[in-house]
Amino acid sequence: MRYTNSTDEITADMLKGFFVGWPEPPNAETHLKLLHNSSKVVLALDEDANQVIGFITAISDGVLSAYIPFLEVLPAYKNQRIGKELVKRMLKELDHIYMIDLCCDDDVVPFYDKFGMIKSNGMLMRNYQWQSGVWNR
Repeated sequence: MRYTNSTDEITADMLKGFFVGWPEPPNAETHLKLLHNSSKVVLALDEDANQVIGFITAISDGVLSAYIPFLEVLPAYKNQRIGKELVKRMLKELDHIYMIDLCCDDDVVPFYDKFGMIKSNGMLMRNYQWQSGVWNR
């Protein structure tokens, strides 16, 4: 397994199997686009399978704030500390940033507690009709 911050060699074919349980998941091409458009990205690669097996992204102004919208590990690779390593590497990438925020479900709060993150209130909006990342305008 290898970790990288580069999407240069990543293709849509290497991004199969993510967004499990989403009613309208992004397709692999949209997933690749969101990786390219992120301010920061850390990928876990299974080089033998030529597959991305985990990823984390951040959107940032590069000065004071960053938001981590995605952390995912393929189901077959869970419980191997890959998610932990992805978060650790992303927080290192963002260690000069004043505020690093993310939203998560209550059952994942203990996971992020281990990184020194604190529980907070937040507000959000979800436009589920655009969940796949594809829309007609």
